Amino acid sequence: MMNFEDRVGPDFGADAPAYPRAGVPEWYRDAKLGFFVHWGLYSVPAWAVQQGQRSIPTEDAYAWHQYAEWYGNTVRIAGSPTWRRHQEVFGSGTSYEDLADLWDASAFDADAFVSELVGAGARYVVPTTKHHEGFCLWDTPTTPFNAARRGPQRDLIAELHDASRRAGARFGVYFSGALDWHASDFPPIESDTDLFRYRRNDPAFSRYAAAQLEELIERFGPDILWNDIDWPDGGKGNDEYALAALLGRYFERHPHGVVNDRWGVPFHGYLTREYTDVREPQEKVWESTRGLGFSFGYNRDEDERHSLTGADLLRHLVDVVSKNGNLLINVGPTAAGEIPPLQLAAMREMGAWLAQNGEAIYGTRPWIRAEERTGAPRRYTASADAVHVLALDPAVGEIELPRELDVRGARWSDGSAPESRIGSDGGAIVDVPEGLRGAPVAVLSVTRG
Repeated sequence: MMNFEDRVGPDFGADAPAYPRAGVPEWYRDAKLGFFVHWGLYSVPAWAVQQGQRSIPTEDAYAWHQYAEWYGNTVRIAGSPTWRRHQEVFGSGTSYEDLADLWDASAFDADAFVSELVGAGARYVVPTTKHHEGFCLWDTPTTPFNAARRGPQRDLIAELHDASRRAGARFGVYFSGALDWHASDFPPIESDTDLFRYRRNDPAFSRYAAAQLEELIERFGPDILWNDIDWPDGGKGNDEYALAALLGRYFERHPHGVVNDRWGVPFHGYLTREYTDVREPQEKVWESTRGLGFSFGYNRDEDERHSLTGADLLRHLVDVVSKNGNLLINVGPTAAGEIPPLQLAAMREMGAWLAQNGEAIYGTRPWIRAEERTGAPRRYTASADAVHVLALDPAVGEIELPRELDVRGARWSDGSAPESRIGSDGGAIVDVPEGLRGAPVAVLSVTRG
């Protein structure tokens, strides 16, 4: 997946606008875990080509896109699997935008929904307010193409916002800045080059996007602005509706807010990495994001072969946190507003583990290194009074500690003191207690001297 922090332009030279000072607040660094919620018209068909072992040529990658939330694009690529399936299921006379009137969110209970996210360990919640399809999930006067007037006929973002605040979670908004297929007449995107070529940059659309984002800021006071796929170039100058002024107003109202890196300007808060394994600890704060399966939007054709188990999810979280990152894991509800059982099972397993071991995750910072490349796999995090050794495969039965860690005073997460002996390089070899060998991750906390 591409990175976005180096995508900046156009070059305004001496007329470049002044952006607010970038920064990442401590609350965000402490939070470690958030939930994305990808929900939109694409949740009605809820379909993308199954991924996995299939080898897809680069030139066909967009026609066989793994993301169900890209249905509105892939359905316009003649002959694509999505195009063929759409004719079979909905008929040739049904457009993608007609799906707005088929969307019934009747099973959605915002408090129950958010309760599952917070129960899974989330400290912040970031729903898609408007994805690339252009359908707004809040009641907005900027367009009638919204969930309050069509389909659900509910202000879904208001419901999610209120439920998140009641549950004590931070609230952010995802917004598709430069891609809006409803307000554009471009051909379908069929390459990474098209991704940035087929976007509106004119002043009228720039004002439209700015008005929508400003509205979200005023109505919901988001702690996070999570923009996607750039910002219209016509809104990157020194105008009052342009991005620099908009972000300036945002930080004036919300000095503890934070933004990501996908704006296409020389300004960002934290870096984003999508479906990417990061090998080394990062100096800059970053966020890993991915779905539990191969898609963010719900794909009804995915099963356990395509989705992370609870153990997989936990190990990914531990790996990300050890390298100075947060995890923004995605839940893709059904059109009705329910979390699919496969996703829910993994979420609940993560939540149960964090309820017992959260001190090794929340509020931690990277240690002097993130992991060892030899022996049983383990990661390290550090809090004020302890270094936490996280064994990713406790069934191995033993792990070797680096010489920097003194096993005296160490405790396993079950409260037991470790049984140890000296290894070949002078570090202690500790036995994983029998009761923790079946856990997805076992934690040994070593007191810092």
